[in-house]
Amino acid sequence: MLIRASVPGLSRAAMIGAGGLAVAAAAAAVAPGLFLIALTAAAVLCIGLVVLAAPTAATVAWLFAVGTMPDMWLGDLWSDGPTIIAAMKLAGLAVLGCCVARWCIRPDPFNPGFAFLAMFGLGLAHGLHPSLSLGESLRSLLGSAAPFAFSFANLPRRWSRAVARSVQLIPLFALLLGMVLGALGVRPLFTGQTGLRLAGPGHPAFLAGFAMAGIWASLLALLLGGRRRDIVLLGVNFAILALTGARGPLAIASVVTVLALVLAPAPAFPAVRRAALLVTAGLALVALVALSEEASGIRLLGILRGDEAGLSGRDLIWPIFRDVRDASPWVGWGVGAGKVLVAEDDPLARLLGTTAAHNEYLRIGVDGGWLGLGLLVVMFVAWTWWHTRRLSPTERVVLRLVMAGFAVHAYTDNVLIATTASVLFTWVSAAFAGGAGSAQARLAQPVLESA
Repeated sequence: MLIRASVPGLSRAAMIGAGGLAVAAAAAAVAPGLFLIALTAAAVLCIGLVVLAAPTAATVAWLFAVGTMPDMWLGDLWSDGPTIIAAMKLAGLAVLGCCVARWCIRPDPFNPGFAFLAMFGLGLAHGLHPSLSLGESLRSLLGSAAPFAFSFANLPRRWSRAVARSVQLIPLFALLLGMVLGALGVRPLFTGQTGLRLAGPGHPAFLAGFAMAGIWASLLALLLGGRRRDIVLLGVNFAILALTGARGPLAIASVVTVLALVLAPAPAFPAVRRAALLVTAGLALVALVALSEEASGIRLLGILRGDEAGLSGRDLIWPIFRDVRDASPWVGWGVGAGKVLVAEDDPLARLLGTTAAHNEYLRIGVDGGWLGLGLLVVMFVAWTWWHTRRLSPTERVVLRLVMAGFAVHAYTDNVLIATTASVLFTWVSAAFAGGAGSAQARLAQPVLESA
């Protein structure tokens, strides 16, 4: 059983909740103004005890909540998106705190979060960008480092397996929620002006990011266990990614998957089965190319026909970021500066539908200059090497290929500041902990002590 809870812990939470209601009722009788304070304190304490008693279940619930893109569909209904994003990241840090309290902390000397901390210090020493306040920079620091924080917890394998399975299923869950919201008229399931793109409950680019994480989780689980359900989930996540019409992610996912199937040693998934999977994928691609000549209106088919080319206007916004980076090339303008360069009412922002750079190398260059960017790249490489050096050969090859694909993807997308990073790097932490595949498969894998 992958998700287990501490019954005594849940009992204590129930007792605290009941006691809190009693205290709130008494407070209402004595001083009505204390009612909400007492009730809120009891609720927070009760929730904290529940999470502490069942950190694995809490992590899974948080991952599914992030994967449904509530900042978009829920933001349309009740609140603004940035507030919901901040709340989701704070909730993740709270869950991490309970994981650390339950299973203890572990050292993670090359965690990329340290690079953002260094950039924050450089920004303060140099002086922040005029459009960036200290509070905004601090919030950006917390948001930038949060996706990597789970690597500081001493994570058990049952947690890692639950996270890996959840990441495989999140895109499908988001698709089903998108169907419901579309049927209710809350948010359209498909969007796009140059061709239909699957958006789910949010935006095609974000759904594509979650689908990529689902592909990585399914690919690693397949190579470690060779199970049919992982083949099915790999295909489902590829189909969702393709329907989003995200060209770069689809190309990167395809290349990394093919390389992993060719290069990774995987006794549980022998060469004959890998070849059959690749041939099936190739035939599906041929069929789609043939269909693209007869059909129109779907962005994926337009891509296969060659109608979709270029960088979708990204290169129009890049000069703004280059100019600001070049004004302080070595240390940048502080963490978060790249988020405030372009105003939402700017004509270019209205044309492109975004104020972000869609190029993390440029954005990090604005935040931390060449020193900050270089440090972050070095930390990513060292972080990957540090955690994969003791994993099985299969895990080592797949994870290093995934991180290389991530580095390429960062050139054309907001892969570090988007909520997709929270899901992706929680799975990466699970994989680094050595439990993202089946327990039976790992017993058959030789684990090397060095790369």
